[in-house]
Amino acid sequence: MTKPSRPIFEEVDEDAGTSRPKVATGGISAADRNARELTRGWLMVLFALVAAMILVGGLTRLTDSGLSITEWRPVTGAIPPLNAADWQAAFEKYRAIPEYLLQNEGMSLEEFKFIYWWEWGHRQLGRVIGVVWAAGFLGLLAMRKIPPGWTGKLLFLGLLGGVQGAIGWWMVSSGLDGAMLDVASYRLAVHLGLAFVILGFIGWYAMMLGRSPVELIQARRWREVRLLGLSTGVMHFAFLQILLGALVAGTDAGRTFTDWPLMGGGFFPPDAYGLIPGIRNFFENPGLVQFNHRMVGYALLVFGLIAWRRSRSSGHAAIRRAFDWMIAMMAGQIVLGVVAVLHVVPWQLAILHQFGAMVLWVLILRVRFLAHYPTMQSVQGAP
Repeated sequence: MTKPSRPIFEEVDEDAGTSRPKVATGGISAADRNARELTRGWLMVLFALVAAMILVGGLTRLTDSGLSITEWRPVTGAIPPLNAADWQAAFEKYRAIPEYLLQNEGMSLEEFKFIYWWEWGHRQLGRVIGVVWAAGFLGLLAMRKIPPGWTGKLLFLGLLGGVQGAIGWWMVSSGLDGAMLDVASYRLAVHLGLAFVILGFIGWYAMMLGRSPVELIQARRWREVRLLGLSTGVMHFAFLQILLGALVAGTDAGRTFTDWPLMGGGFFPPDAYGLIPGIRNFFENPGLVQFNHRMVGYALLVFGLIAWRRSRSSGHAAIRRAFDWMIAMMAGQIVLGVVAVLHVVPWQLAILHQFGAMVLWVLILRVRFLAHYPTMQSVQGAP
């Protein structure tokens, strides 16, 4: 007797033992998507905290508060003075450093408390960032929610944060002896530069986690090599400008020459090479420091305009819009810098200028990300 024929694709009951168990589909991708969303949310919290840290650091600098705490105690320093004796002891330590002896002699205890709280808040925020990173990383690790291949990247962020804390003390220590009234400007530039590097990595990782691995792989096939190269150049150019801006802040150069477009009545500032040895002028001479910041700002705008013009030929509308936002913010940042100088850099304009630098930095990174991983668009959305 012949067996009745069966359709080739007919499902067979698993219990009958005549076929393999059905394989559930979508489980792995759903778990991976959940892990990426959790990790991205945590990174966005870190991003906001680091951005706040940069702004608080700027205000600490603008209020001349950075040297008010003369010791580096990463753990026990979280506890501020709790009584009159503690406050007096902290004040006596401050009264022994050059900033007090040469600039703030006669400062009252209440005035000292004001600058102390600014610096304490800055350091405390750094501790909060460290705790949020550690808690998030260990929590994700324990729940096995770190996306595949991301453990090293997230550990790298923690390492950068630890290095940043050490550099912060290295910066502060430069103003505690000798004849320094402030921290060394080049150390301030390193400290601020690394803060922007950390902000950039967090932002880049968050953008990557916003797309699935498959989407990223597919997007790379459509990457715009020329615009990727130009945006990378703009990114490096902008980072140099950020470092020069830190030197301007560290030397109070913005309040030295307050005319524009000239400096002291001429194109080139007077006595721009007055310090010996000559290399010091690039870090410590207010005239040359501000001149370099101005010139690099103009050059960055020109280079940005070239990149923006090239972006007009992109077939991806999202890339063109990203370049529009970047160049608009770049122009606005230059205008804001000029206005700040003409008004002798009040703290409100100074901190707004620093905030603008962060916004521009993120917009540049977004342009670079989209050039590297273009978003797919429908035929209707094509130009």
